[in-house]
Amino acid sequence: MRMTHITKKHLSRRTVLKGMGVTVALPFLDAMLPAGKAYARTEAAASASRVRLVAMEMVHGAAGSTAIGTKKHLWAPEKVGSGFDLSGTSLSPLEPFRDDLTIVSNTDVHNAEAFTLPEIGGDHFRSSAVFLTQSHPKQTEGNDVFAGTSLDQIYARKFGQDTPIPSMQLSIENVDQAGGCTYGYSCIYTDTISWASPTQPLPMVRDPRVVFDQLFGVGATAEERAANRRTDKSILDWVTAQIQTLRREIGATDRARLNEYLDNIREIERRIQRIEARNASGELRQFPDAPIGVPDSFEEHVHVLMDLIAVAFAADTTRVFSFKLGRDASGRSYPESGVNTGFHNASHHGEREDRILDFAKINKYHVSMVPYLLDKLKNTADGDSTLLDNSLVLYGSPMADSNIHNHRRVPLFVAGHGGGRLKGGLHIKAADGTPMANPMLTMLHVLGCEEVDKFGDSTAELDLNNAAPEATTDAAKE
Repeated sequence: MRMTHITKKHLSRRTVLKGMGVTVALPFLDAMLPAGKAYARTEAAASASRVRLVAMEMVHGAAGSTAIGTKKHLWAPEKVGSGFDLSGTSLSPLEPFRDDLTIVSNTDVHNAEAFTLPEIGGDHFRSSAVFLTQSHPKQTEGNDVFAGTSLDQIYARKFGQDTPIPSMQLSIENVDQAGGCTYGYSCIYTDTISWASPTQPLPMVRDPRVVFDQLFGVGATAEERAANRRTDKSILDWVTAQIQTLRREIGATDRARLNEYLDNIREIERRIQRIEARNASGELRQFPDAPIGVPDSFEEHVHVLMDLIAVAFAADTTRVFSFKLGRDASGRSYPESGVNTGFHNASHHGEREDRILDFAKINKYHVSMVPYLLDKLKNTADGDSTLLDNSLVLYGSPMADSNIHNHRRVPLFVAGHGGGRLKGGLHIKAADGTPMANPMLTMLHVLGCEEVDKFGDSTAELDLNNAAPEATTDAAKE
């Protein structure tokens, strides 16, 4: 076992604790500031403020995108600008974070529409491929898939080599189907939202255990990771001596920060172990074919993956996550929302107001998962600010009114301040006909990818710090 780059005077930002099959990166500590350097804090703050990205997709659109939902403001609030009222909307769980929130309403995803006669009806089976690429996927059931490079991977391609893991892709539902789904589309289009290139979709990871092992076993073999699990020891047990040495070499503030970080790791590890033990107990499972580390509870599953996102950001192990929260045409139900109808059936509400209101409850329940992550990011120091200050958390859907497979007025919001580039506390209502690609182009620039001058079918940036309506686009005029 060894500890790298540790001295009594200074720690490298890339300091790690290493044991057999274990690599534990550290959170940002004051000891990482070079001693006696006047510019140290400025330099460290600049390093720490590199923006983290979480791009979350929820399928099936939103009740607020229907004609009735738009009139009742079931998704976006009525007031544009600041001072908006979230009560009565599906975004109401975000009220505690309103100052960190940028709501973007009234944008369209044209590239998720059918372009040819054979594509009609296939919206559920191409939409996810459009979400982060804003590109129209090729209709094929074979391996010759073609979409676009996704927003998260454009960012990872430029900055991903600065971290041990360039990016990670997470999902909640089953994404290991193969071959063709239906309407002539490969299941690959349904299974992922991350594309390293137009022909290179990236697999999503569903099992929290796999994510944990990837984060804390960088460089380890699968055999070493398996051996560690068989010992029934915490990964921290393999680096106990190094932790004790480190605690003696750092100040009180750093010790408190380190202890909190390590406690978070141990608690996540215990939660995963409890899930695995419960699923191996022989008790009836709701999803018996799911990996042993996947909990039946949607909320538990989302939260443990969000815990892993937060510790990965704290340690700067990666700065990029895509997170697919649902799968198109899924019949999964969310009784905690107050609605027992399966998700896909609920989205096909037949324009009945009572069913639209039920669908809005499901949307609100899904959004209610997000504050868990925002709270963790807001309460984690990152240099002189917080992880939420230095993050961009994107949540949206490439579908709008799923009942008619419509892609106009799609749901979209961003949380975080993008390293100081986003004011937050605003509702931006785009001009009619504005592509969702426009705010995504702005997000790429916020992330530091200023060289990107066009993304998908973007026509221009959408100013996310100014609530004044965007100039009418050519598409809107037509």
